[in-house]
Amino acid sequence: MKQFRSEQTGRSMVEMLGVLAIIGVLSVGGIAGYSKAMAKFKLTKAMDQVSTTVTNIRTLYSGQPNYNGLDTATMIKMGAVGAEMLNGKTQANASAAYNAFNGLVTIDGTSGQTFKLKFAGLSKEACVAIAASDWGSGSGSGLVSVTAAGATGAGKSGTVASGTLPLKLSDAAQGCADAKDTNTVTWEYY
Repeated sequence: MKQFRSEQTGRSMVEMLGVLAIIGVLSVGGIAGYSKAMAKFKLTKAMDQVSTTVTNIRTLYSGQPNYNGLDTATMIKMGAVGAEMLNGKTQANASAAYNAFNGLVTIDGTSGQTFKLKFAGLSKEACVAIAASDWGSGSGSGLVSVTAAGATGAGKSGTVASGTLPLKLSDAAQGCADAKDTNTVTWEYY
């Protein structure tokens, strides 16, 4: 009489569940790391956008007695606003500029001797980091003030004059009080 022997190979259910659990943990960690990396990228990109835009405006108006006539639309047409801030539109057909967080960028030179650059649509964390950065505390930088404000307002905005720049972290945190993505940072330069 012949005995048949059945050899089965493969993985048990417990082993498969263990493998799936490990894959799940690694996936969650990867997604969290990716989210942090993207937030850091956006923050760095927004800071670059501020520096580049301010430099471009000051260069374009270097031969002018003041900033009269300076507005967002003019700066878009003149090329002072980077192409990545136009949401895929060209300088000829763009009517607005957007920061790395997809918030509206406003440029205003109606005061004459100074101009303001405003970044809206910032998360609380981005608002604090951007507002508390040293954008040029020396007299040669041209920075007059930095204002951080949540959309709720209600006296929560922190404004610091040029003598106390850069904006203190505690003031920035108080100004960027809105937990939603509606905080703004405004820089005023001469």
